[in-house]
Amino acid sequence: MTQHPHSPLEAAQLPDGPLVAYYGDDFTGSTDVMEAFTAAGVPTVLFVQAPSPQALARFADMRCVGLAGTSRGRDPAWMRAHLPAAFDSLRQLGAPILQYKVCSTFDSAPQVGSIGQAIDLGTSGTAARWSPTVVGAPRLQRFQVFGQLFAGFMGEVYRIDRHPSMSRHPVTPMDEADLRVHLGRQTQRRIELIDAVQATQGQGDARLQALQGEDQPVVMLDVMDAASQCEAGRLVWEHRGAGLFSASSSGLQYALVAYWRSRGWLPQQSSLPVAAPAPVIAVVSGSCSVMSGKQIEWALAHGFHGERLDVAACLDTAARAVEIDRVVAGSLQALAAGRSPVVYSAMGPDDAAVTGFDAWVQSRGLARAQAAEAIGEALAEVMKQLLDRSELRRVVVAGGDSSGAVASHLGVQALTVLAGLRPGAPLCRAWSDDPRRDGLEVVLKGGQMGTPSFYGEVLSGVVGD
Repeated sequence: MTQHPHSPLEAAQLPDGPLVAYYGDDFTGSTDVMEAFTAAGVPTVLFVQAPSPQALARFADMRCVGLAGTSRGRDPAWMRAHLPAAFDSLRQLGAPILQYKVCSTFDSAPQVGSIGQAIDLGTSGTAARWSPTVVGAPRLQRFQVFGQLFAGFMGEVYRIDRHPSMSRHPVTPMDEADLRVHLGRQTQRRIELIDAVQATQGQGDARLQALQGEDQPVVMLDVMDAASQCEAGRLVWEHRGAGLFSASSSGLQYALVAYWRSRGWLPQQSSLPVAAPAPVIAVVSGSCSVMSGKQIEWALAHGFHGERLDVAACLDTAARAVEIDRVVAGSLQALAAGRSPVVYSAMGPDDAAVTGFDAWVQSRGLARAQAAEAIGEALAEVMKQLLDRSELRRVVVAGGDSSGAVASHLGVQALTVLAGLRPGAPLCRAWSDDPRRDGLEVVLKGGQMGTPSFYGEVLSGVVGD
């Protein structure tokens, strides 16, 4: 692995060493944290695998260290088996804030991706008298107001339980906008709120003092605008004590940055390098969101080569190998002709591959999680073969589960942000001991992120209005 350039953080008033250590509940959201901090001048690295001491030493100048995980698609038993060790390893880095990074749409359920279970596990390792949760992130069009979550989509802002995509999520549909009620289905822990009015009228400290307790309540912090965002960051940072555990979106990073800037500890302006154009890219998409469907439609209408992965075939081991060969062959032919392939398992939530998925799974006697894993593994193998058999150096993976499968399959050890694209979906640089992978340019894109023309932007490096 080649040595990365140093990115010193000029913030004498901030303590030395890591400021935040985080576990990402999926891979796409994990890169979102990197973007928020890196743009603000807080060097951040995301490890795809649990880092060795040698790997940590290579990135000793990083002020935020993350570990990408897959818990968003796991059940509570898996979380109890795997998260404590991950949290302990991150806690050893000595950062004052340990974060369980969740999606800014907060989609989760008692039996799948339970944020409540993660909080119960994470708070057990700290003596703090509260556990803050920051979800709102105005830059990402996410707003929390009086505990209610709102999210933007195609120029409109919707309450999350009426969001065109998240209300219809195939695994964790958001049917409740009050995050206290939603989280209350996943934990018995006390859940409180400091709303935006209380925060911005100077009542935050007194309110927090009244809410804290030995039972370590979750205290949600409204973020709906710049003022409430800065105040959320202040409350977390000034009341971090000997160490906090926080289940939060990248809204936590944006809030901390806003507060640190208000103190003059960080540069005032966010900036990331602009991405250079690429001759070709390759996309693999396991997402079934509305936006992902629109992005595939746009790509196919603008010169990209499409390869639909036969989901039913991928549920059978022998048929999966044949299907992978077919998709790879077509994609390699496109690359040789200078066209960028898009390999996708579905084109939006109404696709037959989504609506018929459970029936296919049942007919083969599989568990849903097994079947989803098989699709992710197929997409990962497609991407691996495309990279091994072409000169491809820039790729996109859409969908959290797909991103985890692909990144793990490629032998990538760590990621850092290389350039900015759309909020929440930066262009990253892969670090690996394998020279074929080291320096690979990767975008891990959540289903909701970007605009319909996003794949064109990744190819050209030019982000539209």
